[in-house]
Amino acid sequence: MEMKQSLTMDRGNEGGVKVKGEESSQENGRLMQAHGGMAEKGDPRVNSGGGSGGVSNGYPTSTAQSPREGGGPPLGLPTGGLRTLVVQQTNLDRPRETWSKKMDFLLSVIGYAVDLGNVWRFPYICYQNGGGAFLLPYMLMAVFGGVPLFYMELALGQFHRSGCISIWKHICPIFKGIGFAICIIALYIAFYYNTIMAWALYYFLASFQPTLPWTTCTNPWNTNHCLRYLSTDSNLTWTNTSTSPAEEFYTRQVLQVHLSPGLHALGSVSWQLALCLLLIFTVVYFSIWKGVKTSGKVVWVTATFPYLVLLVLLIRGATLPGAWRGVVFYLKPDWGKLLSTTVWIDAAAQIFFSLGPGFGVLLAFASYNPFHNNCYRDALVTSSVNCLTSFLSGFVIFTVLGYMAEMRQVGVETVAKDAGPSLLFIIYAEAIANMPAATFFAIIFFLMIIMLGLDSTFAGLEGVITAMIDEFPQVLSKRRELFVLGLVGVCYLGALSTLTYGGAFVVKLFEEYATGPAVITVVFLEVIAVSWFYGTSRFCSDVHMMLGFSPGLFWKVCWVAICPIFLLFIIVSFLAFPPEVKLFDYLYPPWTTVLGYCIGVSSFICVPAYMVYHLLTTKGTFKQRLLKGITPVPSGLHSDIIITNAI
Repeated sequence: MEMKQSLTMDRGNEGGVKVKGEESSQENGRLMQAHGGMAEKGDPRVNSGGGSGGVSNGYPTSTAQSPREGGGPPLGLPTGGLRTLVVQQTNLDRPRETWSKKMDFLLSVIGYAVDLGNVWRFPYICYQNGGGAFLLPYMLMAVFGGVPLFYMELALGQFHRSGCISIWKHICPIFKGIGFAICIIALYIAFYYNTIMAWALYYFLASFQPTLPWTTCTNPWNTNHCLRYLSTDSNLTWTNTSTSPAEEFYTRQVLQVHLSPGLHALGSVSWQLALCLLLIFTVVYFSIWKGVKTSGKVVWVTATFPYLVLLVLLIRGATLPGAWRGVVFYLKPDWGKLLSTTVWIDAAAQIFFSLGPGFGVLLAFASYNPFHNNCYRDALVTSSVNCLTSFLSGFVIFTVLGYMAEMRQVGVETVAKDAGPSLLFIIYAEAIANMPAATFFAIIFFLMIIMLGLDSTFAGLEGVITAMIDEFPQVLSKRRELFVLGLVGVCYLGALSTLTYGGAFVVKLFEEYATGPAVITVVFLEVIAVSWFYGTSRFCSDVHMMLGFSPGLFWKVCWVAICPIFLLFIIVSFLAFPPEVKLFDYLYPPWTTVLGYCIGVSSFICVPAYMVYHLLTTKGTFKQRLLKGITPVPSGLHSDIIITNAI
């Protein structure tokens, strides 16, 4: 630490503190001046000799020297008058990295929020739960649950400028285990999420052929049940045992799931998928190894290209015969469905996992923002873009499903029976194969899937990297490239089980049990810690310091009551109605449910474990330990503003 500069303040007749100087630095701290240089009365952060006036949360400033540097008193005070001397110490640590441009941040957040789930999960959930009627609970859950959580995390990350681990000492130290749990959950997601991109890369490479390999039944992997059934094939009859060439390509050539009887015997690793995943992780590494200044440039491609492809596919899908059947099926409201609890559960879960609070990503991204960035506007813009993208994706998917139903002369519900990745890799892939210019549309479609996945992977790993570097800066800050390489290597090794013949079963297990319930529980505790322990009034004061205005009553009510109820509703619903997990013809046995819950608990256990550790290692009586555990440490350079009286 070094004595960098001093500021002279005049004590006014009314107890205010008038600051002579001007703001110049954005990095480790800033002297906050409210309303023409007068600090707000009653600000608890700084009190000078009985006068009330606020000096920042610790963001540094460089202020002009007193007009009389020769040692005389400031103008307006008699010689020998009482003066308040404020000495600022500036941290000599390496300044925190920031985004090169505001759009880098926005595109990164949009790329994180808009992922594969927007393309396959939302359309399926929507038509399954009443079509257009589902939009009502979806929007209600977004307004009262998803967006407030989104806004809260952006504001927390921007104010405290910390990752998901070290931020807790500034909020409620005893809840620091939440940060470690988030990092473990992010690793679990990296173990299976990137495998889906490896499948898409396999399809992408296989698309560079005049005839797409999933359009015919004459390939080595096809069976006698393979049948290419379209309206033009009038001499063929589809039976219950028939399979499409697209389905056999996905299950028997890409996944090779027929070689594994289930989770108890996964089989060997597919070398083709292992190479595809290696290429995916190589791209990921060189996109994030230098920090947000490099990943912020990459997202200009990965976040915008999917929208171009979605627009092209929407126009193409709208011109296909039968497209209107799919749109009607997608949007036709079934208001009776709203009486079902399942619809509201699905709406809450969909908006939560779509916006993605609780994964440490929003905290990390916002921590690289300038202190006065308008994160409120950012939250509204990016969450709105995310929801609109989900809605748009439904049209892209269902115009094509209507076309498939028209070609097969069956109902749309028959074509749209598959959910999850199967909707993209079987149904949509088959529809593309039967379009004119099939090769072109296949290439851009699977490239879009890869881009959507890459954005989310960049974000998820950046959340872990920021958290660990902020927590252990002396060890990791100068070795970021090596740390990122090690992290990517761990993710690749952890994903090997998903590359086996039974890897698709592992992906489904992780998706259903390992991440969903754990992250919802973690975010529930996060909201409780911020709203009830750190305090909504203190949090709103922080937001006011950054943005110049406080959150309104609506946001306060959401953070204190509605969001916890929203999250508790999802948790209780999951425990009361555990999903029946099935993939293809494999029904997961009971022991796999126990295994799934154990994986989920393995991350969440960090929260109570750290609470016990904190209470055992803190000095004092139990009451003193508990009090210290819920008392936040001031953020930034609070302790570096030293106020003394000088004559």
